[in-house]
Amino acid sequence: LQDEEMRKDYDYMLDHPEEHYRHYYHYYSRRLAPKVDVRIVILVAVCAISVFQFFSWWSSYNEAINYLATVPKYRIQATEIARQQGLLSKTREKGKNRRSKEEIREEEEEIIKDIIKNKIEIKGGYQKPKIYDILLFQIILAPFYLLKYIAWCIWWIYCFTIKGQEYGVQEKLYIIRRYMKMSQSQFDSLEDHQKEIFLERRLWIRENYEV
Repeated sequence: LQDEEMRKDYDYMLDHPEEHYRHYYHYYSRRLAPKVDVRIVILVAVCAISVFQFFSWWSSYNEAINYLATVPKYRIQATEIARQQGLLSKTREKGKNRRSKEEIREEEEEIIKDIIKNKIEIKGGYQKPKIYDILLFQIILAPFYLLKYIAWCIWWIYCFTIKGQEYGVQEKLYIIRRYMKMSQSQFDSLEDHQKEIFLERRLWIRENYEV
């Protein structure tokens, strides 16, 4: 009985043999209790969730790119960039007398998708996944985000409550987004002309928004 706690239980059992059920409970609870540090279990769980998050987001991102390649706004823009860089003409010249039209079309499709990924600014829920958004980094960076938010709140109160400065465009859009109860990514996915309409209607003023 090298374990001090088990030795105490053993001595107690010798002194109180009538409490045999209690002895059984303590004996088996010690034998079956996990020996792994709870902190390690939590760390492994967080890492596993983070890995799943990252690969899941990348899968969703690739599906989103496939969808955006069919949206006229992005497809026309990507096709124009490809033409300016001579990528489509190179594909057709390279494919003469060698590949079928279907193969050429598939390669052009990949070029368009690649341009949408790397050359065109995508906002909102279709943005490229960032490693800092996964759970592990969010937990690590939580103190930094908290301090940053507190500093931002102090700046906001000082500038607009104490000094009475007028709101800039970004501040007006922030207030409108809060009134609309939208996340930043949801608001970013709105078209620019929609945001311009919000500003023209002065929706950062609550009375105007509630009309």
